Amino acid sequence: MELTRRDVIAALTAAGVSAGAGAMAIEMADFGGSSGESASNTVSPVTRQDGKDTAELTKAVIDLLDAVAAVIYPSSIENRHEFVARYTQARTANRPGYRQGIVDAAVELDAVARDWHDAPYAAVSSSTAETLLDNLGVDTADPVNNGTISEQIRFYLVDDLLYALYTTPTGGRLVGIENPVGHPGGIESYQRAGMTTDSNQHSNE
Repeated sequence: MELTRRDVIAALTAAGVSAGAGAMAIEMADFGGSSGESASNTVSPVTRQDGKDTAELTKAVIDLLDAVAAVIYPSSIENRHEFVARYTQARTANRPGYRQGIVDAAVELDAVARDWHDAPYAAVSSSTAETLLDNLGVDTADPVNNGTISEQIRFYLVDDLLYALYTTPTGGRLVGIENPVGHPGGIESYQRAGMTTDSNQHSNE
């Protein structure tokens, strides 16, 4: 199933981002055409963005988010990387606190991957990426924005990406409904709890 512009708009609307927001309009331009695989040719380590309040997530963070999505999204999904990039950039455009939370969680996950596998998280195989999340206990962790590393990864990375997918028309069809907002559907361990993220996560600054 192919994720489209309509799916990005639906996910952002469900997350409370106005369809008319300037950041969203920029990120929606030239959507489409990429496969589910990452568009990146090289993978860089994720680094903190402290000191510069940048208005967008870096390529390294987007690559890591896409690698997480490769683990938790069904393999039948197409345009995954494009969807993840457009959604997360627009989602965090006017939420610097939430953006920093994503960056911090990404930095921690990437550091673990480099410690355990001598490679950035986005550079390891999908099976290794999944095992790494499992070994960190992310599949059973509660989503807590200021909790342990595993809880923050669950909150900012896993659950937000799952929420994005299953609030889209395409994601809704995967769980048998057309309007999946608030529905707990999904597959396997991560997806089972993916839609339990409460409204606090999606308004956190």
